[in-house]
Formats: sequence, structure tokens, C-alpha cells
Amino acid sequence: MSQKLNRLIEPHDKLFYLLLLVFSVVTMVLNQAAGVIELGLTLLAIVATQIYKSRQKKTLTAELTKIGKEIEASGKDTMLNAPFPMVIFRPDTEEVIWCNDLFLGIIGEEERDLDAHITALVPDLPMDWLEEGELPFCPQEQRIGDRRYQVFGRMTGGDESRTRLATTFWIDVTDYVETREQFYATRPTVSFIIIDNYEEMMRGISEKGRAGIRSAVEEKFADWVKPSHGLLLRYERGRYLLVCEEQYMHAYQEGEFTQLLDTAHEVLSPNGINATLSLGIGMDQHADFHDLYEYASLALDMALSRGGDQAVIRSQNNFSFYGGHSQEREVRTKVKIRVTANALERLIATASRVFVMGHQNGDMDCAGAAAGVAAICRKKGVPVSIIAEERAVPATVLIKRLSASEAYQGVFLSAEDAMLLYDERSILVVVDTNRPSQVAAPELLEKFRQVAVIDHHRRATEYITGAAINCHEPYASSACELVTEMIQYIMEASDLLRVEAEALLAGIVLDTKSFAVRTGGRTFEAAAFLRRCGADTMEVKRLFQNNLPDTIKKNAIIQSATMYRDGVAIAATTSNVGRVIAAQAADAILNVEGVDTSFVLYFDGDTAIISGRSTGDINVQVILETLGGGGNSAAAGAQIPNATMEGVTEQLHRAIDGYFSGRLKD
Repeated sequence: MSQKLNRLIEPHDKLFYLLLLVFSVVTMVLNQAAGVIELGLTLLAIVATQIYKSRQKKTLTAELTKIGKEIEASGKDTMLNAPFPMVIFRPDTEEVIWCNDLFLGIIGEEERDLDAHITALVPDLPMDWLEEGELPFCPQEQRIGDRRYQVFGRMTGGDESRTRLATTFWIDVTDYVETREQFYATRPTVSFIIIDNYEEMMRGISEKGRAGIRSAVEEKFADWVKPSHGLLLRYERGRYLLVCEEQYMHAYQEGEFTQLLDTAHEVLSPNGINATLSLGIGMDQHADFHDLYEYASLALDMALSRGGDQAVIRSQNNFSFYGGHSQEREVRTKVKIRVTANALERLIATASRVFVMGHQNGDMDCAGAAAGVAAICRKKGVPVSIIAEERAVPATVLIKRLSASEAYQGVFLSAEDAMLLYDERSILVVVDTNRPSQVAAPELLEKFRQVAVIDHHRRATEYITGAAINCHEPYASSACELVTEMIQYIMEASDLLRVEAEALLAGIVLDTKSFAVRTGGRTFEAAAFLRRCGADTMEVKRLFQNNLPDTIKKNAIIQSATMYRDGVAIAATTSNVGRVIAAQAADAILNVEGVDTSFVLYFDGDTAIISGRSTGDINVQVILETLGGGGNSAAAGAQIPNATMEGVTEQLHRAIDGYFSGRLKD
């Protein structure tokens, strides 16, 4: 400090005096008397200057000392009489060093000599924002008693823990927080409620009976809506509009909408069908009524596409699912499939070329549906190409069989070759998936302006948007069933090649487990049509045959299965098995008495793959969705990269436990 002060008050005159001394010496050589006088005057000037500097330094030091004392006194007074609650503590030990009276007042203490830790006084106060020093305030408001505080502060001291102190100021923001919460709580929400099996319940019933069913259902609605003081309006048969404040929708959300969904099941039609509801809710703090209407419409479509009997909340960024544990029922109408078939026929007729693409690691349902679309294109005289993966996939045997047919010479090609054939009038038909990240070539999907989707899987939060045709029927057994139904409206049975009919039938057999699960009357109708087209069931059966090594692997997986909880079996293997073997093992485990749900866990490199199957009321899609997977209620799968056997097994256990405890939302 003394050196800095010297540099501050000392003028830069050393060089000047040095020159005077040199001149004095030179003068003495030329004129001794004049030189002596000049030297004396120079020394006198140097002495006078040093005396002046010394006095100036003393005056300045005294003044700085006075100012320092005043600042110190002012700082102490500011701390003691700060207008805000203030507390100083050590961030490493959380020990409170000092606080003012205002802070003592908000924590309800009287003594300033407080022997406590800051986390004992404010348990939820985080420390990371002080350590990082990027924010001048704590990002979370702190609650003390019934008041809310915004905490400002900074870290002082050196790097050593014993010298570091955190100085914090506490601003009461209770009124602001209450106003903000009231604003958000009273924001509107828009909901669509639909009796999703309305037509099925009303079929064959008199008008009086229909009125009775509507009255019973609306009574359940009224009881549920009453606490919210919302507006409930029926705008179409079996369809209702609900507008209420967000705070009440949050209350329904916490109850997972079970009160409405479960009590609706109590309404029974004379033909023995229980009512089921689907709710689409638009809720977002920053949306206007138009946005909420769009969100509610999207949410309702999502609920219906996932099988109904559930509630879906759509906000700006995501979906939330509640309910949906019931099994899908076949409620499709042939009117819809006929309209879709006609639209697909017109779309194909206007295309220069049709590309067909399924999901990654395509199975027989994927390849069979692609073959069905290729048959339609051949009937319309439009060139067709099917995107095939270069690696071996579960449908490789079927693809080789199709490729051997003269009609399929050059039809299967890679995504790179497809890029060379693409033009602006080309269209893409996606089969057996509705998720853009799951298609065989996602980069190819992005190029097409016109896309048609044919799928039977329940829709996930990620799905292909903006499709020109969207034939999405979660009630269907398979994509092959949907394509087969459309073929009947576009072409004659004689136009379908035998190998194509067998490919379509193989897809149906695969996804229905030989007509054992997810099979409705229309599934058998589609199979009967394919049989009339020449499909040989023995040839289809041969497509599912395994060689001896694969059969041994499948039996080893089955042998490793253990019961995790009632009705749920899990088999895990570190052996190098493929998707087909794992899926077949999961199906085979369901044949064991007392097992209605199975999971097979295996690895492909460092990626864990889970294959789930169910024959009962357990929805394996809901379970595996929490692990990033998807599918339908009877068959689903998931892939978890960079995983270990222990970690994935623990995640699967948590997902199953969450499903049974009702924590998972569908």
C-alpha cells in the first residue's frame, strides 16, 4: 500500500534532477564558481522537493485513513440498518456468521448471536448458484413460514474455505408470487370429451334407450365437472366440450382422471357394453383459446389412436397420458377403410413413382404390407420401389422369397439408390410404423412432400405429421390386415400374386400369434380373402421355421425365465440372439401356465433390447414407453443404448412396479 501511495503522490522528476546535476558538473569544468552555485541550487531544490513530498504524503495518508474509517462505519451501519433481511454464512460449513434484525424477524428468532446453520433455518436453500456465481439471485424462491422470498447474494473471500463467506439479501415477494399463481391458476383450459364406443353402445337400441344411456353418462359428467364450476356443452352425438380453469384441471390431473374414466364404466347399455370415454385436453400457460382448441383436438386424436378409454393432455411441448389400461376393441367401420382405399388409389395414380418404407429391422408384417402396396401400384401401372435395409432383418427370408418373383425384380433397393430415383412427383407410403425416428431411412422421409401412413400401432408422442393419407387403426391386428382390406376395394383377387397373398397372411399370422391375440372378425375376413387369392398356409408356416441352433437359443431363453411378480415373467440373456428368436421366446413364455406377460432382455452390442408380450389385461406398451419404446398393448419393444444388464433390469422392474401401482400414465 505504501509503495502504491508513493507512486501516486511522487511526480516523475528524477530524470529532471539528474540532468540538472549533469549540467552543474559540466558548468564546473568550464567555470568553477558558476558550477558550484548551480550545484548548490540544484541540491537545495532536491531537498525542498523531498520535504514537500513528505508533508503531502502525511496529509494524504491521514485523509485516506479518515475516509476508510468513515467507510467502515458506514458499512457496519448499512449492514445493521439494511432495509432488507440480511444473513452472512460460510457456504462450506453452512454456519451462520451474522444476520440483521430483519432476518431474525422472518425466522422468528430474537437473539442475533444465532448458533445455527443456514439449512437448518431454510432447509431447501440451494448452494450451487452461489458457487457458480453466474446468477445474482437464487433461481428458486424460498418459503419461510407463509411468506416467499427471492434471495440475492454473492460469494466473497479467497479460494480457501475458511475465508469464503456468502452474503445474502432476502426480498419478500409473497404478494407477487400469489398474484402470479392466481393468474396461472385461473388460466382457461379447453377439453373435448367423447364416448369413444358410442356407436357400439347405441347399436340396435330404441331412441328411448339411447336417451337413457346419454342421460346416465351426462350425469357422470355433471358430477365430475361440478367442483370446477366449468362449462360443459354437448356439441355432437357422444361428444362434449368442457371449459374450466387450470387449477381445477390440475386437481383432475392429480387424480389421473380415474373418477370420470372409472365411473363411466358403470354405465351399461342394454346390449351389455360398458361406456368408455376419451378426453383430449388443451392446457398451456401461454396459449390463447385458438391454441388450446388445437391442443385439445390433437390430444383427443392421440387418445383415440391409442385405443381410447384414457385422458391425454397436450401442451405446447409435450403430451401427458392418463388411463388407457383397457384392451382395444374392434370398433372400425368399413366406411373409413373404403374412403382411405379410394384416397390412396387416387394418390398413387398421380405419382411418377411410389416408394414404400417400413420400420427399422423390418418384420413380416412390415414386408407383407409393403408387398400389398406394391401390388396396388402394379395394378395402377405406377413404378414402385421398396426400401430394404442392407443388413439381415427378421423379414429377410420373406424379402428373398419376394425378390425371386419376376414381378419384384429390382423392386427392393437401398435408401441411397432410392435417392437417385426420387423426383418431385414421387410419393412415400410408410407401413407398420407412425414414428419418424423408427422408419428404415429417416433422411429419406424428410424429402417427400406427399406421404401416406398405414399403421396399427398405438400412437406415441412422436409421430409423422402432415401426412396426405393417415390410415391409423390401433384396433387392427396388423398393418397387413389394413392393406388387405384396402386391396379388396382397389383390385380383384386374381390381380394379387400368390407370393404377395402369402406375404400378407404371414404378417397377420405374426402379429396375431397365429390368430391367438388381437384378432377380430375382420382379421379372419382378411385372412379368408388372402386364402381365396391362393395363399398356402403351409408355405406361410415354413416362413416361421427356425434352424436347430436358433431353436436351441430360443429354448435357452425360455429356460432362463423367472417370475418377477404375479403373471409377469422376465428372461434375460447375454447370448448373441436376434430379434426374431427373442420375440419367439417371449411368445413361447406366454404358453407357460400362470404367465400372461413376458419380457425378454438381450443385447445387440452395448444396446439393450427388450421384447414384451401380453395376453391379459397388462398393457406392455405402457410399461415399455417409460423406457423409450412403443408398440401396442399385446406386443411392444424398447431399445436402451449404452446400457448394462443390471441397469436395464432395474429400469424394467421400476417400470413394471410403476404400472401395477398406477403411477404410469398412458
